Amino acid sequence: MENFTDTILYPTDSCWLAYGAVQNLKLVEDSLNNIREYQGKLYPKGLGLRIWDGFRPISVQYKMWEIVPDSRYVADPRKGSSHNRGGAVDVTLIDKATGEELPMPTGFDYFGEEAHHGFQGHSEEILNNRELLRSIMENIGGFSLYEEEWWHYKFPPSDGYPLRDWEDKHH
Repeated sequence: MENFTDTILYPTDSCWLAYGAVQNLKLVEDSLNNIREYQGKLYPKGLGLRIWDGFRPISVQYKMWEIVPDSRYVADPRKGSSHNRGGAVDVTLIDKATGEELPMPTGFDYFGEEAHHGFQGHSEEILNNRELLRSIMENIGGFSLYEEEWWHYKFPPSDGYPLRDWEDKHH
């Protein structure tokens, strides 16, 4: 239930994504698994991704919009978002040996300038972690970032995908 609504939005903890996005995330995960040392710290099992959110049914988008009707942080459900198309993923980096998240700029779903990619007022370690995530998601995974949320990445081909809800997630 780690989200800004403080409510359970999904009846399952499964995460769905468009097939191409899944394929590209696998490339990212494989690359992260090979990082055994980073910023002077050892990672005996490598790094990995923790996925907070992927496909978001349009009906859930409406619920989120009711709580935060601010298009900088929640897409207007009348237009939808890449989440509603199965093409966006909210992620962070973890130490695969411990499952612990690496320090990042803010918590997930933090709405403020500290979460923006351009914000520089963090420690060097945090800035480096954010940059590692960005670099590997863009350069290995082919994802694009969303400037206001360090955790949000989009699979660009999903721009042309239709908006979906629960009943049509498998099509």
